[in-house]
Amino acid sequence: MGDWLRLHGNRCMSRIDFYFDLWSPYAYLASDRLAEMAERHGCTVNYCPIDLIRAKLSAGNTGPPNLAIPPKIRYLMTDLKRWCARYGLPFGGVPKSKDTKRINIGALLAQDRGMARDYVRAAYEATWGQGGDPNSDELLTTLAAKLDWDAEEFLGYVGSPAAEVRYDTIFEEAVKRGVFGVPIMLVGDEMWWGNDRLDFLEQFLEAQG
Repeated sequence: MGDWLRLHGNRCMSRIDFYFDLWSPYAYLASDRLAEMAERHGCTVNYCPIDLIRAKLSAGNTGPPNLAIPPKIRYLMTDLKRWCARYGLPFGGVPKSKDTKRINIGALLAQDRGMARDYVRAAYEATWGQGGDPNSDELLTTLAAKLDWDAEEFLGYVGSPAAEVRYDTIFEEAVKRGVFGVPIMLVGDEMWWGNDRLDFLEQFLEAQG
């Protein structure tokens, strides 16, 4: 599996790096199913929040966003409703802000506390599940309370320079590994992009035994 495997050894076989942005509805769709899949195969999920727009630009994707193309956004809403119905997930419409920097950074604190899966699930429920504003102090405070965290400590962390540096470092590593969008799942050098590619990831995990 290339240089990454030689550097890190066999541990890549039990770790799935999940690149996501809480602005992405397709990462919303992928997140719970991915966590369940990892559990079935004895893998861990390494939650890697990144800025989706920045990732696209770094990869040379300078086209208009989906929300700027009316026919595409109409189809997108229908598609998301279909997928959410299939997965039994709530769908509250487009979140009220595109600014997901702070809520993304919160996933790093959750990772440190061994609560990344719970955090990402709750954050997606509050945003794409309920249509909330991912950058509002009110939503972030409510999210902290749901996880039994101190709200002031949480807000302090997501706005801290140290956390921002950590967030930027994850992004830089993602670009080096060829990440161009979300959701992207990586096991070593093997990549899958999109909620609809999870079946291929599962086939890969099954083949590894």
